[in-house]
Amino acid sequence: MMIKRAFISFDYDHDEDLRNLLAGQAKNTDSPFEIKDRSLKEPLTGDWKDKVRRRMDNIDVVIVICGEHTHTAAGVVAELTIAREKTKPYFLLWGRNGKTCTKPTSALSTDKIYEWTWDNLKSLIGGAR
Repeated sequence: MMIKRAFISFDYDHDEDLRNLLAGQAKNTDSPFEIKDRSLKEPLTGDWKDKVRRRMDNIDVVIVICGEHTHTAAGVVAELTIAREKTKPYFLLWGRNGKTCTKPTSALSTDKIYEWTWDNLKSLIGGAR
């Protein structure tokens, strides 16, 4: 099994705990991915988009964690846009069970938010579009 290098896009202000959970799953012995990079906690000014573009040069897949405020997270919106520009495979994960999670506004209408289970995650990593 080839381990895929993942970029994790998430709402830094509301969902860092979810990123930490995903980082924990990446350490499982049967994990098909490793976290190579993640959203930046920097003011969205200057060359931050260029930094994200460079970071995405070295990854295989983008995992977008969707929480209750993802539609307002400008960084996630930009990261998903950059992932598509670079034709990186990506998928959206439903971050909060029992809560209304939202897509980034840059998501396509056809982008589904997948239930966050270990089996789903392994399958999505293997077949990210």
